[in-house]
Amino acid sequence: MLKQPNTKYRPTAPIQLADRRWPSQVISQPPIWMSTDLRDGNQALFEPMSAARKLEMFEMLCRIGFKEIEVAFPSASQTDFDFVRKLIEENRVPQDVTLEVLTQAREHLIRRSFESLKGARRAIMHVYNATAPNFRRTVFNVDRAGCIRIATDAAKLVRECAEAQPDTEWVFQYSPETFSSTELEFALEISNRVMEVWEPTPERPAILNLPATVECATPNVFADQVEWMCRNLQRRDAIIVSVHPHNDRGTAVAAAELAVMAGADRVEGCLFGNGERTGNVDLVTLALNLYTQGVDPGLDFSRINEVARTAETCTQLPIHPRHPYVGDLVFTAFSGSHQDAIKKGFAAQDPKAIWEVPYLPVDPQDLGRTYDSIIRVNSQSGKGGISYLLESAYGLVMPRRMQVEFSNEVQQVMDDTGREQSAQDIWAIFERSYLTADLPVTLLGHRLEESRDRHAIELDVMINGSPQRLRGEGNGPLDAALRALGLPLSIHSFEERSLSAGAGAQAVAFVELVHVDAPVSVFGAGCSPSIVEASLRALVSACNRLAARQPAILTRLASVQ
Repeated sequence: MLKQPNTKYRPTAPIQLADRRWPSQVISQPPIWMSTDLRDGNQALFEPMSAARKLEMFEMLCRIGFKEIEVAFPSASQTDFDFVRKLIEENRVPQDVTLEVLTQAREHLIRRSFESLKGARRAIMHVYNATAPNFRRTVFNVDRAGCIRIATDAAKLVRECAEAQPDTEWVFQYSPETFSSTELEFALEISNRVMEVWEPTPERPAILNLPATVECATPNVFADQVEWMCRNLQRRDAIIVSVHPHNDRGTAVAAAELAVMAGADRVEGCLFGNGERTGNVDLVTLALNLYTQGVDPGLDFSRINEVARTAETCTQLPIHPRHPYVGDLVFTAFSGSHQDAIKKGFAAQDPKAIWEVPYLPVDPQDLGRTYDSIIRVNSQSGKGGISYLLESAYGLVMPRRMQVEFSNEVQQVMDDTGREQSAQDIWAIFERSYLTADLPVTLLGHRLEESRDRHAIELDVMINGSPQRLRGEGNGPLDAALRALGLPLSIHSFEERSLSAGAGAQAVAFVELVHVDAPVSVFGAGCSPSIVEASLRALVSACNRLAARQPAILTRLASVQ
């Protein structure tokens, strides 16, 4: 049993912002995106990426459309340093992409970071120091003044080193690390002091990054913090306010969205939420959330499977099958009621209209996904899912009442096996139930004689292994065949359709038979290049299925001469 938390944990105090404006804002354009997959994401891996995997990830991030990419912590390892050099010396950085590197606010680390970026066209130097009370007290043993001195000394050195490398267009970025746990007035003070050193202008702005290094409150509290900072910052018009939410409480996406509503201009994060502890904010989810609201995110996820597989290869981390937008199961419905709604939604959806398919917030095809796995069948599924799979994979459209009948057949198999049934599995069940020739009654052939108002037919059939020739007349081929069989049955409904080219371009017929002396109805199906033969096979199929329920019918058939 959990301990009583009220004596162990300190709740986050609310922000005094009575006239907060962010709740009424709407995100109408994307933020500036910054990927930290190669730095924050990489340092969180069991096994950091090799240079080859980092390069593969970098090139994919560029294809997606990221214009700012934090590629390394070059002062932390020779591997990171060498990777930055590789990008620059081998001219692998597109003209519209800016490299970013991170460094702690320490002199030798700052100098080493600048050394790694020699020759870069444009670069962001990102420097940080922790500002929260427990870090000041426990980790660094400094007071507020000492914390500010660490930040401003670093800012001065960053400016000095940049001036010594004038061939690079420099952008300065400062993060009061642990911002979300820092007193707001102190976070404001230290940020303003750093900006006083850098003297940004609207033409050459600096970046102030506000990290939720540890997510410690509800997203609305973080939004209040961001709005308060945006309102009170000096030189606000010369500062790009950035946020870097982590996901400790599982609400990083909401925190980032509300922060943008609160005035943030830029978001740092990783693909699929990779990062330390519970990860950074998921940039894929953020971008596609915008997309579903009619806002172009400026990032290309139209081949989402390729992005996912590359990320998995590079990070050696699997993507959860229920991950928003990209998981293998996010567009999959097992529930019968969901499947029925989706099937009807697809039938009603106008390709030129607003997307309104039930249960699908985005068209999978927009992300390069197919419709193949949208409906899958297990023990929770219903007739809608079963019929959808047969229709999408084989072009087989069953009559609605037949869907109910056949779903019972599939359900029995699933109850017996306990496993999911694919479209191929369901087709095999359909064949066994309706089409297989190895049944008590088998149609071997027929001869049809047609006149203006009468049809005569001869049926060659096998009944329990005994060949017989039957003859009948009626007002159509099916009526004549039923009379030839001499059974107390009537045709309740008949439908014919064609199967898709993938299923052999055959005709398919459905016959519903009713016993004249009992309220028993059963369907049969038949396939053939000839619609007449398909209809006769459907009739025989229905007779076989009815005989399985009422064996006396076979006795009646055997006596027909």
